[in-house]
Amino acid sequence: MTDTLSKVVHTNPNKASKAMRKRERFGVTFWIATSFVGIVVFVALFCQWLPIQDPNAQNVLAPMNLPSWHHLFGTDDLGRDTFARVVYGARVSVIVSFGTMAIGLLIGGSLGMIAAYRGGTTDLVINSAMIVGISYPSFIAVLIILGMWQPVSMVKMILILGIFSIPLVFILIRGATMSYASREFVMAARALGATNRRILVKEILPNVTPAAMTVFLLGIANIVVIEGSLSFLGKGIAVPTASWGNMLNEGAGQFSGFYTGFQQYELAFFPAITIFVYLVSLFIIGDKLRARYDVGAGRL
Repeated sequence: MTDTLSKVVHTNPNKASKAMRKRERFGVTFWIATSFVGIVVFVALFCQWLPIQDPNAQNVLAPMNLPSWHHLFGTDDLGRDTFARVVYGARVSVIVSFGTMAIGLLIGGSLGMIAAYRGGTTDLVINSAMIVGISYPSFIAVLIILGMWQPVSMVKMILILGIFSIPLVFILIRGATMSYASREFVMAARALGATNRRILVKEILPNVTPAAMTVFLLGIANIVVIEGSLSFLGKGIAVPTASWGNMLNEGAGQFSGFYTGFQQYELAFFPAITIFVYLVSLFIIGDKLRARYDVGAGRL
């Protein structure tokens, strides 16, 4: 019975295109983007053990120094090493974005699969609740909640952003699951007596995983922007903890004209360019994975 079930059920709908996918190549751009994201994640996780300066060490004798061998990105108005602060700022963006999307996928993704598979009243109730949630201006709500819940820590931000990410992840994963819930291999599994848990875990989940990967990567990019925006508005991670957003906020204060030349833009330039390259890299990886696994917008 088990052998028959495995043979019938595992007639994967994507099997016909496996040979074509093996011939496909991600390309140099994908690997460059992946390498950059890998470097950012690595330094975010291990920054405290890297041979770089203390991001909070002040030197009143060296404010607003231009980039040099000793200070690769120069120093800020308090003499702190900008390169070290950008590196430590990556930790906030990486941990907050990955933690947020982990909550979103765990709860929203699970509910999306269950709602699409079960259908009927279950789908109607859960989907209606999520539509209400996604219709609410979440950024304003997050701004208000974090403004009242000071000081803001990474745990608080992950919790709040994670909760508000659930409805959007639910909608996307539900759409991906619906395209498989009525496929032949799922019908065969039901006919052969497979339990709902086995069908969801063994049959539907592997096919929805490419969509989940794409949602995860693009969601990380969006959370980085949101976290940076909150910090820029002064509602993010409390200073002196370095984050890309509050570095942009500090850099905006240098546009007043007190400094001239590159010094006027120095504080904002390096975190801004880092955010830009990081986001572009995430979008490139997500787009390549979407194209490779045929996770099209219509199916999401």
